[in-house]
Amino acid sequence: MEPVNTGVPSRRDFIKSSSFLVAGGALVGTLGAASSVHAAGDDQIKIALIGCGGRGTGACAQALRTKGNVKLVALADAFKDRLDSSLGHLSSDGSLKDRIDVPQERQFVGLDAFQQAIDAVGEHGLVILATPPGFRPMQFEAAVKAGRHVFMEKPVATDAAGVRQVLAAAEESKRKNLKVGVGLQRRHQNGYIETIKRLQDGAIGDIIASRVYWNGTTPWRNSRKDLQKRYPNLTEMEYQLRNWYYFTWICGDHIVEQHIHNLDVINWLKNAYPIKANGMGGCEVRKGLDNGETFDHHCVEFEYADGSRMYSQCRHIEGCWNSVSEHVHGSKGTCNIGAYNITGDNKWRYRGDNPDPYQVEHDDLFAAIREDKPFNEAEAGAKSTMTAIFGRMCTYSGQELTWDEAINSQVGIMPKEFTFSATPPSLPDMNGLYARAVPGVTKVV
Repeated sequence: MEPVNTGVPSRRDFIKSSSFLVAGGALVGTLGAASSVHAAGDDQIKIALIGCGGRGTGACAQALRTKGNVKLVALADAFKDRLDSSLGHLSSDGSLKDRIDVPQERQFVGLDAFQQAIDAVGEHGLVILATPPGFRPMQFEAAVKAGRHVFMEKPVATDAAGVRQVLAAAEESKRKNLKVGVGLQRRHQNGYIETIKRLQDGAIGDIIASRVYWNGTTPWRNSRKDLQKRYPNLTEMEYQLRNWYYFTWICGDHIVEQHIHNLDVINWLKNAYPIKANGMGGCEVRKGLDNGETFDHHCVEFEYADGSRMYSQCRHIEGCWNSVSEHVHGSKGTCNIGAYNITGDNKWRYRGDNPDPYQVEHDDLFAAIREDKPFNEAEAGAKSTMTAIFGRMCTYSGQELTWDEAINSQVGIMPKEFTFSATPPSLPDMNGLYARAVPGVTKVV
């Protein structure tokens, strides 16, 4: 996965400029009067991409491949080199060139670029939010305030305050009849859809337990030394933004950034969210320069209201057993969900079509906009994000927590200000290393 870069103003500046507050999870003030914002028939849907890294560029290409009249009209990123790379990649695709119209005046660079891009698409427009996830709550809120449809990548926040902010804006998006997609593409994958339906219909009886995994290798990493060669005036904030996967405030840790996919599958299956959790984690081998502050392994036991458990593992350690999968155990059988395979009394395997779910999620969103059909994944995306944050809070603290304790936590992890000269929440010591959470010591609520 390539790094995705963007920037945003400070929460203080953003609140001041947009005239609304989020306090205790409730939206204070107004985000504007409700309005109908669907584009009928073949009316053009203008698109703005906010966050021009690899995933953002891919999502934009998929949006441009949907049926109907669509046009990319604006790009925004904190860094000009990322914006130029994204625009060059998209423009080089002959199948997309007629759907791209992004002159210099609609190429927005800087820490306030996202608002300009939101404004550029106008009424009935759609914004793609593909920045590092720490910025998602503020940008989603701004898009909803402006009355824009949204596709936002997962996860949608990195702390409980951000989740509360997204949930509040999600309610307003529903009142405004906005269509919102979230990049949890398994929910648009035929094999998953049919398997989940059969499980919900009782194919393996009562669900007793589930196991979910995202055990793999360390993803991309940008070294400070290499970045300083390319960007001689590199500040600490810019370094963390360009190496964002290794800082909790931007990424959420890999339990949030990656493992959310697997956790979401079980939430979707059960149509519920955990009420209690405990776990352990740490950093065993991924130490040294440019590894930031995140853990390299997490193991969490989640409990649902019906008493069933979800056992969760995610790990970034080379040379170990790897698995990205979801499994459930029931009173009448078992299921490997991602393999679409049920064993037991009702043995079954899915053998139907399975088109690219990354494309299908955009096809479904744009069809809902054009046909004015209900489509809003913001709440589910926020709650599955909170499930992952919930797990991280348990591994960082070493404590058993309830969902209510976690989602109402007042321990924020975001910076107070967003400028390239601002001080991030964590700073390196004299050796260039960052302090990590210490189970038994770190406070999360």
